[in-house]
Amino acid sequence: MRDTNKVFHLAIPCKNLDETVDFYEKLGCRLARRYNDRVTFDFFGDQLVCHLSPENIEKQPKMYPRHFGITFINEEEFYHVLNMAKEKELPFFQELMVRFEGKQEEHVTFFLIDPANNLLEFKYYHDVNMVY
Repeated sequence: MRDTNKVFHLAIPCKNLDETVDFYEKLGCRLARRYNDRVTFDFFGDQLVCHLSPENIEKQPKMYPRHFGITFINEEEFYHVLNMAKEKELPFFQELMVRFEGKQEEHVTFFLIDPANNLLEFKYYHDVNMVY
C-alpha cells in the first residue's frame, strides 16, 4: 500500500494553460501554482504538473499504453467523481464499463480526456486486494 508521507509527481504536456486549469479544477483538483509555462495541481493528493508544450500533444490518443489516473479504494468516492464529471460535462473518452467481469480482478472504470488529449482513468476494484 501507499506510504502516505510521499507524494507522487507526474508531468504531462498541455496546449493551453487556461483550458487546462478549467478542466482540472472542474475535476476537483486544486491549482497549487501557476507560471507562464506550467501549472501545478493537487491531483487527488499527488502532484500533477502540466507543462505548456503544444507541439507534444498526442493527435490521436489511445487508452493503451499511455494514460494515468486514480484507483479508488472507496466505491462511494469513485461514483462521486464519476457523477461530478457527468454533471460538469467533462469529456469522456470511454464511458463507465466493467473490466474482467466475473473474475477476481473485476473492476469498473471510465476514462476522461483533458484539453491536451491526455487520458485519465478512474477505477474501482470490488476486491481491494487486486489494487496492486
